[in-house]
Amino acid sequence: MSSTNKKSGMDKSSRIQIRNRKKILEAALEVFSRYGYRGSTVAQIAERAEMSKANLLYYYNSKSEIYIQVLENTLSAWLAPLTSLQPDGDPTEQLWAYTQAKLRLSRESPEASRLFANEILQGAPMIEEFLRNDLKTLVDAKCSVIQHWVDNNQIAPVKPLNLLFLIWAATQHYADFSAQSEILCDDPDTLHNDAHATLKVIIMNGLQPAPNDPPSGCSGE
Repeated sequence: MSSTNKKSGMDKSSRIQIRNRKKILEAALEVFSRYGYRGSTVAQIAERAEMSKANLLYYYNSKSEIYIQVLENTLSAWLAPLTSLQPDGDPTEQLWAYTQAKLRLSRESPEASRLFANEILQGAPMIEEFLRNDLKTLVDAKCSVIQHWVDNNQIAPVKPLNLLFLIWAATQHYADFSAQSEILCDDPDTLHNDAHATLKVIIMNGLQPAPNDPPSGCSGE
């Protein structure tokens, strides 16, 4: 076989492996988000991915390996918008853009939000180290950015961490509690459009500083 044919064969094999890994992780996300880690099995994931259990285990050695990979992918996607908050940007515009990104992720990837919520409800056994290190480092840095805006009277005197919690709760609610939301509102499009409009009012108007508000100077009061 020529080197060109060998390369072509390797490229095809790599594409198949990439495609199969993607199928496995997509199937695993659906299974884990519905049944949780303990309630899920490799057999369920394989069935959802439309492949044999043996074939799945060729790509991943165990259920825990699949779960951790799915969580890492989920956290990477969900945390990426938070990194965009920068001290020299317009505060309310940036916070609204972040809120919109979280709303969009809740609508487009509800399983990812539910997976993360289930992991936290179980005490974060698989990602506690990540929460204590990577997540806390990122959140501390972005809280400092928000506090900078507060201190310079660019936004109302809110507590940065509580503001982030508010945005997380308000946006992820539509994924984590979709069964409740869909019963209370018959039209999903109306639900999400109204959520977008309501949160825009809260973020864009609610964070405007009062004209005579002095800088707070302290984030720990």
